[in-house]
Parts: sequence; structure tokens; C-alpha cells
Amino acid sequence: MTAVILDDLDRRIVCALQVDGRAPWRKIARVLGESERTVVRRGGDLLAQGTVRVAALRMQPQQALLRLQCTPGGAPLAAEALAGRSEVTFCYLMSGSADVVAEFGMGADEFASALISKLPATPGLVRLVSYPVLRYFRTIRGWRAGGLSPQQVAALSTPLTVDVVPGQVPPLAPRDADLVEVLAEDGRAPLELLARRAGVSEATAARRVEMLLRSHQIQIRALVEPAGLGLPVEAMLWITAPPDHIADIGQALIAHPEVRYAAAVAGPHQIVADITVTDVDSVHRFITGGGWTRDVTAVDIGLVLDARKRGGRILS
Repeated sequence: MTAVILDDLDRRIVCALQVDGRAPWRKIARVLGESERTVVRRGGDLLAQGTVRVAALRMQPQQALLRLQCTPGGAPLAAEALAGRSEVTFCYLMSGSADVVAEFGMGADEFASALISKLPATPGLVRLVSYPVLRYFRTIRGWRAGGLSPQQVAALSTPLTVDVVPGQVPPLAPRDADLVEVLAEDGRAPLELLARRAGVSEATAARRVEMLLRSHQIQIRALVEPAGLGLPVEAMLWITAPPDHIADIGQALIAHPEVRYAAAVAGPHQIVADITVTDVDSVHRFITGGGWTRDVTAVDIGLVLDARKRGGRILS
């Protein structure tokens, strides 16, 4: 997928949506110091063109990262098959020791069955290794591309925009399914549309959406290709570390703006991180000069060759 390179104002609008995807254009314009008319027009164009998408993602009780080794030439087929699964959040074609990497989430009752019997049937697959997520240090929801000042980020932030993934995700109430369906298509859907689709009043729709966000049953994410923000090189780091240093390394990682995603996992590696940088040399500098590697035993690096799915959305 070819990313549209954003100018300064478009980049700042995207960064504002990363903080709060449902923030009114008027608020974004005020924080950015731009005219509301300009922000409405430019922001609307970004959304209409698909350069940035704002969408709700349903959080699942159990998540795992998947590393696939495939038959020669079979990686694209496996990636397409995984990307087509609704339970897969992201799916990347990779260089290095894994041909495909994906994040997968389901309810606890189905999770083991999927890992044991369904996912191994993926076309083109030779070997599958799953890494159940033990703890998120940062999800894509918490990534900031760096286009805003700390004061602007604080002005856009609310208690509902915090990047938190609880250990236990409560089940989704049947009455909220319609709301989540609409928000999964358009995370900025107006209350009038949400209320009409769910058959409730706007006040009830507003209250239920706030509850879904506050209880972390959904996240509202702004999805943008990192290359459009001047970060065309993306890498996955599979980090081996002593158990008593995992938490400290995770916290050190997310102090770096290059880190889009970081999680503690079960398996032969203990932490997985996704970074985006300006060039390949920056990957080298990140792993050799970032300070976070002091207690790291080893790092397995794979470059993302093609993102087939991000934030639950298949990419064209």
C-alpha cells in the first residue's frame, strides 16, 4: 500500500485524532491554533480519502501474537487468509525468521481451540508459533507520532483516551452490539446515527458509548500508514530478557516515540515491540543506542515488508 505523504497541518490533524478520535473539529482547531473551517475541510478530506481512518476495535479477553513460517511463495497466501479473519487485528508480511506476523484475539472459550485446530490450517503454513499476550505496555491506541506538543496532547486528552487494556475484558451486552458495529465502521459516527441504528435516544447512545470506552470494551483508534507521517521503515523486535527485567524494559521502550506497540508475551521471547522510523539505519541506532537494551539478552529483528491489515481493517 502506497502511503500519502502528509503536509504539516494534515500531520497535526492526524496526530490530534490519534489522541482522541472522536474529538470535535472545533476542539481540534482550537488546540492546533487553526481556523475551524480549515480543519473541518482538511480533516474531512483525510477521512474521505481513507488517508486516516477512525474506528473502534473490540477488545478481546485473550490475545496472542502469531509468527508464521510458510512454504516458498506461500507467505502472501497465508497473510491474506489471516487478514480475512475477523479475530486478527493486524497482519504483516515480514523479513527475517518469520514470514508473517499477526495479532489474534478471541473469547477465552474459543481461544485454545483456534490456536490448536483452526489457525494451523492456514494455507501456505509450515510452522506456527503463538505468543499469548501477558500484558500490554502500549497498544497502537497509545502511539503518538510526535506532531503535537505535550501541552496540545494534554488539551486533547480525556479520561476516555487513556491507553489501558485491562486484564479482564467484560462481555459485551447485547444492547451495545449495534453501537459497536457502527463505531467499527466509523469511530466518529455522530450520536444521531448511533442512536438511530441502536434504537435508543441520543442521550442513551452517548451514555452507552462512554461506558464502552470507560470499561475498555472498545478502543477508538486513528489508523494511518506510518510512511505518511515520514516513518516509512517499520520493524518488529522480538526481545529476550530475564524475567525480573521485563517490566523495566517494557517501560523503557514506551518512553521512545518510535515504539508503536509493545507487549510482554509468553514463549521463547519475552517482549514484542513494533517500531517505525525514518530509515534502516535508524533501526540500528534504536537497538544499539536507546539505553533500553542494557538488561536485554537478545533481539530478533524483522522488517515489515507489507502491512495487509491494521486495526482490524484490511488494507487495499
